[in-house]
Amino acid sequence: MTVREIIERHPRPISLDGDVLLRCIDECFECAATCTSCADACLGESDVPELVRCVRLCLDCAGVCDATGGVVTRQTEPDVGVVRATVEACVVACRACAEECDRHAAHHDHTRVCAEVCRRCEQACSELLASMG
Repeated sequence: MTVREIIERHPRPISLDGDVLLRCIDECFECAATCTSCADACLGESDVPELVRCVRLCLDCAGVCDATGGVVTRQTEPDVGVVRATVEACVVACRACAEECDRHAAHHDHTRVCAEVCRRCEQACSELLASMG
């Protein structure tokens, strides 16, 4: 069963646009995995000292995205303030990671891919925030 199927069958769904919610969940978990993989790829490069900030931001972003995906997935009795703050933090983390990854994209293609995924997650989170009012 997919997350979509469970959320559609949830006995107490929150009142948000389901497609926007599901896109945010999917993008958060995709971004978490991508950022973790990018950090690992950075550590395999010959110029690791120049990539330390990139590794740090990738790992921070992965942690925030993973947490955000979990918070947003849970539908029973959410605290809107907690949900909003978590999603806002994800927007900030994704933006910072994308900007840093872009700095290295000319030399490391994995950072270009990571920046793109971070931007998609940032957009999905922004859309969820907008739908929350």
